[in-house]
Amino acid sequence: MPGQCATITLTRSSTVAAGVYAPGHLGELTQVIPFELVDAVLEETGRTQQRLRALPSRVGVYYMLALALFPDHGYQGVWRQLTAALGNLPLPQVSTTALRHLRRRLTPAPLKLLFETLAGPLAQPTTPGVRYRHLRTVAFDGCSSIKTPDSERARGWLGKIRYRLAWAGYPTVMLMALVETGTRGLLGACLGPSSAGETSYAKRLLPLLGRDHLLLIDRGFDSNTFLAEAAATGAQFLARCKSTRRPPLLRALSDGSYLSRFGELTVRVIEADIVCVLADGTHVGGRYRLATTLLDPVADPAERLTRIYAERWEIESAFFALRSTLMAGRVLRSGDRFGIEQELWAALALYQALRTVMVDAVESRPGIDPDRAGFITALQAARTQVILAAGIAPEHPQPVGTIGAAVLDNLLPARRLRISARKVKSPISRYHAFKGQARPQADTPVTAIEITIHDRTSTPLAPPSTVPPSTEENNGHEIMESSPTDGTSEEHDSADPGGRMTLALAVLASRPGEPWHARDVARILGVTNINSFRVQMSQWAHRGVIHKTGPATYTLAC
Repeated sequence: MPGQCATITLTRSSTVAAGVYAPGHLGELTQVIPFELVDAVLEETGRTQQRLRALPSRVGVYYMLALALFPDHGYQGVWRQLTAALGNLPLPQVSTTALRHLRRRLTPAPLKLLFETLAGPLAQPTTPGVRYRHLRTVAFDGCSSIKTPDSERARGWLGKIRYRLAWAGYPTVMLMALVETGTRGLLGACLGPSSAGETSYAKRLLPLLGRDHLLLIDRGFDSNTFLAEAAATGAQFLARCKSTRRPPLLRALSDGSYLSRFGELTVRVIEADIVCVLADGTHVGGRYRLATTLLDPVADPAERLTRIYAERWEIESAFFALRSTLMAGRVLRSGDRFGIEQELWAALALYQALRTVMVDAVESRPGIDPDRAGFITALQAARTQVILAAGIAPEHPQPVGTIGAAVLDNLLPARRLRISARKVKSPISRYHAFKGQARPQADTPVTAIEITIHDRTSTPLAPPSTVPPSTEENNGHEIMESSPTDGTSEEHDSADPGGRMTLALAVLASRPGEPWHARDVARILGVTNINSFRVQMSQWAHRGVIHKTGPATYTLAC
């Protein structure tokens, strides 16, 4: 019977399910994903076998999880790992074709439901590093580097990315995840073709937010509509804004921040210079503009919110553990949508199970930050437990099992501050690093972080003597408009580039160190031929008058 257990004796005792169900386990992780849970998701999705087979559906679920646990093994190799310690049991001899048919019979549905059942916050409220005040910090982002085989069916679903010089070698899947930043556990995920865009996938995850969440948002999601939908969930958010956004000032606040409006939503805007002091004495930094629904400067000081925003980067560590460590950066096995989805939901469920064990382990020792739990350590211990068929259904479960003990015995040192240039880390990429970055090319220790909050009311957008102070709102941005005050035409201004350059420098000087797009400067100066003005600004940059920080983007020269 499915619920019965049999005990086998090799050099030790292992408890596994009886009969043909024996290969259906995940070692000690079976305690996180027990038989009863797997049976429930199979019944809920209608995937329970109609007759008893040599490979029951429950075994198929555990086999899919094991495929994710051993990404460098083939079908038969993974089966051997599951049955390595069960040699004296009358197990069926299975072929690769039989295992492939087992996957087909399962469909992706039970793996997806299993992940959604496991997904959710992992840490207790008192665990260090998981909350800002009473709010649990969460973030989402997209990962579009998961490659699939270059098959016709994969291309038909996912398409291919067109780069500047050629098409991508493999179709890639867009994975969007909502992550608890303190533990890097997953609250939810969705996947599909990259062509749909990150924002459309992120909207699917908004229902997972609640009143106890502080959502940390990257600048790619700062549209008025999306932020309004995020706020409507009841969650608070702290979002980085694009440099082109010019929020209107409604009311200045005591800590230098100010109230503004993004569409119909009232937000608080924080403008700050963040400078990292490196170990060699150099200083690297830039201007950040953050928008938040936390409107009280006394309860939530601007500097504190600016520092907490750095937690958003924990999602990159989550993607690294999933994509590069668990999946080993390999191309997926499956070449069609059916198999691709099945593989990825299995990998996400396995990832969440590992994070669950890691968090349980560190919480057994109060005061330890989950950052110090090593994912590689947990992964290696889990693989060993599968091969040994150990800890599947212990008579007396321990609060911390073998995997948790390995994590506690190999705690990582406290996280260190470091910085490096943003790069494309593919060895065959033509786009290694943007040379205009001031950041060092290699990881460099940071000895201190200096934050200066800018009081916008004390710094006008532009000197009144050079740029008239009239403003208008345009799509949520504040744009300064002007026309020549002496009655001269634009053609006269073009013939006198020195006069135009003086006006442009005054605009750049109104926000020192902040990048300005040539288009925005042109609009402020009333220049209608924007392409000509871009060329002119490029010439000023070549002369060293201004500094080019990106495509058609400039700051004052140091």
